[in-house]
Amino acid sequence: MTREQILEKVTDIFKDIIDNDDIVLTDDTVAADVGDWDSLNHMQIIAGIEKTFRFKFSSTEIYQFKNVGGLIDAIATRVNA
Repeated sequence: MTREQILEKVTDIFKDIIDNDDIVLTDDTVAADVGDWDSLNHMQIIAGIEKTFRFKFSSTEIYQFKNVGGLIDAIATRVNA
């Protein structure tokens, strides 16, 4: 699966959880860039990603994500292994 395909799926998850179809994610996107991306929504987004891609992140991995690019890289590592 390409990074672009992963980003597309992750964007759909964000749009669904945050309930905003105008969200555009890039590798550099951080929580402050997306309205309503708070701690509760963050955990729902992580849960949605884990369900969609069928794996679980460790709490250490989740803590280390600095932006959407880091999240996409972690997903790509798992799905392309």
